[in-house]
Amino acid sequence: MKSLLKLNKYFFKYKKALISGFVFIFISDIAQVTIPIFLKNSINALKQTPDYTLLLQYAGLILGAAIISGVFRFLIRETIIVTSRKIEYDLRNDFWAHLLKLPLRFFQTNSTGNIMAHTTNDINAVRMYIGPVVMYSVDTIVKFILIISIMISLAPLLTLYALLPLPFLSFSVYKLSKKIHKKFTKIQEKFSELTTKAQENFAGIRVIKAYVREQSEIEQFKKLSSDYLEKNMDKIRIQAFFMPMLFMITGISIIVVIWIGGSMIIEDKITLGEIMAFVAYLGMLIWPIIAFGWIINIAQQASASMKRLLSIWSEKEEITNSKITDYSISDITGKIEFRNVSFGYGKNLPLVLKNINLNIPSGTTLAIVGNTGSGKTTLVNLIPRLYDVTEGEILIDGNDIRKIPVEVLRSKIGMAPQETFLFSDTLKNNILYGLNGNGKADEILDEVTEIAQLKKDVETFPGKFETVLGERGITLSGGQKQRTALARALAIHPKILILDDSFSAVDTNTEEEILKRLKNFMKGRTNIIISHRISTVKDADKIIVLENGMIKEEGTHSELIRLGGIYADLHYKQLLEEELKEMN
Repeated sequence: MKSLLKLNKYFFKYKKALISGFVFIFISDIAQVTIPIFLKNSINALKQTPDYTLLLQYAGLILGAAIISGVFRFLIRETIIVTSRKIEYDLRNDFWAHLLKLPLRFFQTNSTGNIMAHTTNDINAVRMYIGPVVMYSVDTIVKFILIISIMISLAPLLTLYALLPLPFLSFSVYKLSKKIHKKFTKIQEKFSELTTKAQENFAGIRVIKAYVREQSEIEQFKKLSSDYLEKNMDKIRIQAFFMPMLFMITGISIIVVIWIGGSMIIEDKITLGEIMAFVAYLGMLIWPIIAFGWIINIAQQASASMKRLLSIWSEKEEITNSKITDYSISDITGKIEFRNVSFGYGKNLPLVLKNINLNIPSGTTLAIVGNTGSGKTTLVNLIPRLYDVTEGEILIDGNDIRKIPVEVLRSKIGMAPQETFLFSDTLKNNILYGLNGNGKADEILDEVTEIAQLKKDVETFPGKFETVLGERGITLSGGQKQRTALARALAIHPKILILDDSFSAVDTNTEEEILKRLKNFMKGRTNIIISHRISTVKDADKIIVLENGMIKEEGTHSELIRLGGIYADLHYKQLLEEELKEMN
């Protein structure tokens, strides 16, 4: 239960509303526990003096107490339960904000479905603790103290007999709650697996249909769903025993009270009104005792979920501003320098980049070529600090990039990544995603879609720029996706433009048209182009060839051709392929 102490800061934020709710609980409970007292007094009074006026007076008192209790019961929910929803809102927003600040490593090692389960089921389970558990805990304690105190004042010995089964109840609740905690943890883990499977199926629906694997996926999902059902049934079996046990114990208490209390009435040791009030109080105790068991159950579930949330909250933000950050830096010109840079994705994993030394003057174009897995994408991902270097340093304008505020650095870099991602939004919003409400949106749209050769395609779309794209841009072709991502990178008019194999799904004619228009746009900017096509990179100011994470060759197109190495071989192979195509 220690994990739930982390919620104290949220409780403190809404302390006024919670304190008001606790006061309302106290008033409501006092009004409620006065009802049996009025009942006792009315029975004793009417037994001595039967009178309708007296009956109406006591009936009015009982009705008034019930109304007061009901009104304040409503106010309890308006304060504590409403506050629990506000805390749930804060908790979800804080958790979401933390998730978005985590490094790419985290998302590479945690499935989307697992993260989704945390943001839905786990936070909802914690919310049940914040609201109902807190409310009923205070209500149960206050009511229990008030009722037991009055019962002792009425008949101390009878109260002792009535409470005899409670130690057994406490022990049973303790044992069962531990089992519920373990069961619920397993349920949440299985729900994460189920969510992950569903998310993968939806994201990969094209592959599933292309390979006719629908039935196989249905069977796998059915098995996971069956396991999830069984885990829930294990918990429900415990809960099914829990509540009847509570009713049985309270029932035994009532039988004891009626038997011993009846004997006391016969022996004239207690009045009928007092025994009626005593039974009424015992009836009132049934809900607090049952609520106690229910509270323990929900609290254990919340504790299990909070532990899962804290496991993610404990993840550190690797890429952040630090003590060395110079907040006076608000812009960059784009001069990039790699000094003895090495990088690996983990401590026990081999280095992907090894001793990279590279100088990219501001306003020039660097092209990177190399075989798959040579480290091209990793190299450019280090520039906007999507990862931090393992060894060495990267400088922009002579400053270590760790000194440049992260938000400044990334806002000045436009990236069209190798893996294109588009949001389920309008085409316009996807292209202008990085602008933050720039007033020249329409002009920028015309400019960048013309450069990316997307304008002609847009004219054929039913809603033009307001056309809503499907999930991940599923309604667009591969080439249209890449050109949309290119337009998005151009729209922010970056100081550093990085194109990571951004023309792989575009035909050569369209690529040539894009490159022609890019020449003017790229002037005065630092540009880095990754491509497998020599035709894309041949006009770059400098070309480097990566192999096994190291720079094997560098120079201009003509220099590398004369060198007769890896680049020249790649060039001649592509020329041969083009000739063969023309012959066919």
